[in-house]
Amino acid sequence: MSAGVWVSSSMPYLTPRREGQPDPWGAELAAQGRRGGQRIVSAGEVGAPDEVAGLLGIATGEAVVVRRRVMLLEDVPCELTDTYYPVSIARGTRLAGAAKIPGGAVTLLAELGHAGVRVQEDVTARMPDEEERETLRTEPGEPVLRLVRVTFDAAERPIQADVMTMPAHRQRLRYEIGIG
Repeated sequence: MSAGVWVSSSMPYLTPRREGQPDPWGAELAAQGRRGGQRIVSAGEVGAPDEVAGLLGIATGEAVVVRRRVMLLEDVPCELTDTYYPVSIARGTRLAGAAKIPGGAVTLLAELGHAGVRVQEDVTARMPDEEERETLRTEPGEPVLRLVRVTFDAAERPIQADVMTMPAHRQRLRYEIGIG
């Protein structure tokens, strides 16, 4: 497999970390002997776009907290990630700020009493818009994968919605599903 391809499994990103453990992205990279990071582009309250409103079960335009990030693999942008939270969960917390969250957002959500128990993911492919193409450094004609994930708590309330965009030719998504 070439150095530019990333194989990703969702499970580490859904499980809270123990105290002192690195965030899932850092841990997954380190386990593969690779390096990466993230650049938080912005964080704060915005009006929910139509799609996000539907995912979180709120009205379009209702306030949500969003964290917008560019994920880097070997200093190359490999994913654009926008993560949305209901304001009732995230307002006034580190989720609403631009600083890195020790252990990751899933760990903080659990500390705040909002543990995810079920996830729904949809993956589609499309052509990137010009800003995505420039940020992800793709060539004209190269498609992107778009993964939309909603995390639900034990009461079936959506607590987080992720919208991720990644170059299709540098990504392989791995799903492991327990049966029984």
